[in-house]
Amino acid sequence: MTERLFDIAVIGGGLGGVQAARAACSMGMKVYLCEATDWIGGQLTSQAVPPDEHPWIEEQGATASYLYYRKAVREAYRSDPAASERMASQRVFCPGSSWVSRLAHDPRLAHRLLSESLQPSVAGGNLTLALFTRCREALVRGDQVEGVVVENQAGQRELIRAAYYLDATDTGDLLPLAGAEYRIGAEAKSETGEPHAPETACPADQQPITWVAALALEPERPPMTRPEHYDEWRACQVKGIPLLGWQAWGAYGLTRFAMFDNEPGASPLGLWSYRRIQYPPYYRDSRPEITLLNWPQNDYSVGNVVDDPAADAHLEEARELTRCCAYWLWEQGYPVRLAGEVLGTPDGLAKAPYIRESRRIVARTTVREQEIASAWNDRPLRREDSVGVGHYHIDLHLTTKTGTALFEEAQPFEIPLNAMIPVRIRNLIPAAKNIGTTHLTGGCFRLHPVEWTVGEAAGYLASYCILHRMLPTSVADESLMDFQKLLLSKGFQLHWNEDSFSRL
Repeated sequence: MTERLFDIAVIGGGLGGVQAARAACSMGMKVYLCEATDWIGGQLTSQAVPPDEHPWIEEQGATASYLYYRKAVREAYRSDPAASERMASQRVFCPGSSWVSRLAHDPRLAHRLLSESLQPSVAGGNLTLALFTRCREALVRGDQVEGVVVENQAGQRELIRAAYYLDATDTGDLLPLAGAEYRIGAEAKSETGEPHAPETACPADQQPITWVAALALEPERPPMTRPEHYDEWRACQVKGIPLLGWQAWGAYGLTRFAMFDNEPGASPLGLWSYRRIQYPPYYRDSRPEITLLNWPQNDYSVGNVVDDPAADAHLEEARELTRCCAYWLWEQGYPVRLAGEVLGTPDGLAKAPYIRESRRIVARTTVREQEIASAWNDRPLRREDSVGVGHYHIDLHLTTKTGTALFEEAQPFEIPLNAMIPVRIRNLIPAAKNIGTTHLTGGCFRLHPVEWTVGEAAGYLASYCILHRMLPTSVADESLMDFQKLLLSKGFQLHWNEDSFSRL
């Protein structure tokens, strides 16, 4: 087995992994980055989830690199030869004119822009990017990771040795391999003191995954193949309500949805425009209207893909559920087709599932409900060890074991450095949504700009540790202000500007 030596090994090429690798390379590090699919970018690309963002994103609340990316997306749309004046004349616009995202856009563009951001490091020899590659094993001695074994799709294995290992996978895959302490599912109230935590811990009670698909509207109703298990999913009920139906259970109870906006007797905002990524009025040609199917109807809450022996079966069932959801829409007469061209797949389903809940490290600091929920706080909690900011509400989709759903308003929050430092393993750093949160607060930290910030901070943290010959614990305890100065120089926002809240 070939052995290769790097300064930093980043396992997982999602948003956090890409930013961790880019940040570390900018500090002169030799970096290894592996990704299980052929598209880097995770949520934005292979999982086909448009960016969920907070209300202040146009003015603050993310790193400079994330804000630059947003500008690059809009500029790419303005420069489209077929762009209409309606789109090109706007300074701020949503490419898909969606209502869940301020920047719903084509996953192919996201993949291109992220790939271009890494290309100088690849060309310069600082970055080794391995696609279709997963981590299979970790070599650990005491509290130190000494190597990881990765495997590509051809079954070839390599031993990757580095000073630091960053877990940027969507499910925290490196944590159990390295023997790191972690949590998954619901913690008990006695553990966290959270008002909405259950009395008894339940690791199997996890947020559902969704296997996203792209759907296009056509002038005529095209043919669609009936999925093999359609009758089973058509008969499936959730709390007495058909899963494939316009009523669905959510955080606000039973809600009546509709396909399009302003349909009588339903929510005024239809699900079609919810995650729309292509909006025909923005173009002078005849391209179709396209949305991403990530709706209550294809949330897969039957089983788990983390620490579940039937994980592979659940992944395939989630894919089948989404195929059935698309067919259900077609069966009702909607002229839809699966639009694989925007996802780089032949079947119109995303390359990878959207994962809402990861394994979470047991960290020096755990972010708890009562520290961010608006019911307990009338302003953002200031963290002296902040490495970035973020915002989203506490949002539990119908969980897999107890069927619990929760939506609780939350204050804008700051990301503690100590939530990124494991209690024991010295050279392992979380770089995605696997930091020290809980089952409840993890839903706040899974959003795109937050994962981006965590990954970027992880890349700088590992680099700082190498350059200064320090451990992350020492950085937090002895050199915090110096490390924060580095982050500020790289365009990080460490604390919220509350004066701007009232203006937006």
